[in-house]
Amino acid sequence: MTLEEIHGQEPVPAGHDWMQGAGKALHELLLSAQRRGCLTAGVYESAKLMNVDPDNVAFCVLATDEEDEGDIALQIHFTLIQAFCCENDIDIVRVNDVAKLAAIVGPSEESGEPRDLHCILITNPNEDGWKDPALEKLNLFCEESRNVNDWVPTITLPE
Repeated sequence: MTLEEIHGQEPVPAGHDWMQGAGKALHELLLSAQRRGCLTAGVYESAKLMNVDPDNVAFCVLATDEEDEGDIALQIHFTLIQAFCCENDIDIVRVNDVAKLAAIVGPSEESGEPRDLHCILITNPNEDGWKDPALEKLNLFCEESRNVNDWVPTITLPE
């Protein structure tokens, strides 16, 4: 049982302007992080990074499709990642369309193979003072969502 199920809340409908703005901000953040080399994709890769350097993680995205909902192992990983993010003050969102995420992030640069996009971490770049406006918008979105007891809000990516 998740925190959302315990509180019985419904996610905010995607029609809200601030929800659509969050989708656009996530799209911008993913592109920016990838250009800067600040994107880690994959459940296991993300778990390793969070274990080694949690202070360097700025944002977390968990993604599933309908067929992933029955994957118990993946759901256990998500629960552990969510707990870790909450414990380390890392903002976290869910996306329900792995295909849209794959279209934004693309295949692995090293091998050209499709990547595991069920978990994506955005890390802080080595540059001092780097402030991404999209990250700031998403941090505000997550804070507003927590104010209405939506601890892991779901974002719809733009078409």
